[in-house]
Amino acid sequence: MSSFDHKALMKDINESLAPFRKTQPHAMAGFGQLARAAVTDGVLSAKHKELIALAIGIAKGCSGCIGFHVKALHQLGCTRAELEEMLAVCVYMGGGPSLMYSAEALAAWEKTAPAAEPAAS
Repeated sequence: MSSFDHKALMKDINESLAPFRKTQPHAMAGFGQLARAAVTDGVLSAKHKELIALAIGIAKGCSGCIGFHVKALHQLGCTRAELEEMLAVCVYMGGGPSLMYSAEALAAWEKTAPAAEPAAS
C-alpha cells in the first residue's frame, strides 16, 4: 500500500473532472454545495463528519474518496490516534476488505501530512 500515490490520484481526478466542471457547472456546483453543507459544524463537528465520510469511502472501496477525506482531516486537525480509532471501527464492521482500505488510508495519511507527525506507538 505504501507505494500508492494518493496525491497523484487526487491530481488526476481533479484534472479529469476539469472538463466536466465546464460542461456541467450546475451539477458540479450543486455537488460542491452539498459537500460543504454536509460537513459544516453542527451537532457533530466537521472533523467527526469527515471521519464518517472517510469510513464510508473505506466501506465503498473508493481510493479517491480516501485521499480527499484524509487530506480534509489533516486540515481539520485530526490526529493519527483519532484516525486509527475510526479505522478500528471500519475493520470491525467491514472485516478484511475494510482492513485493506484502512491500510490505504494510513498510507494516504502519511503521504498527505502537511508536517511530520510521530507515528502512534
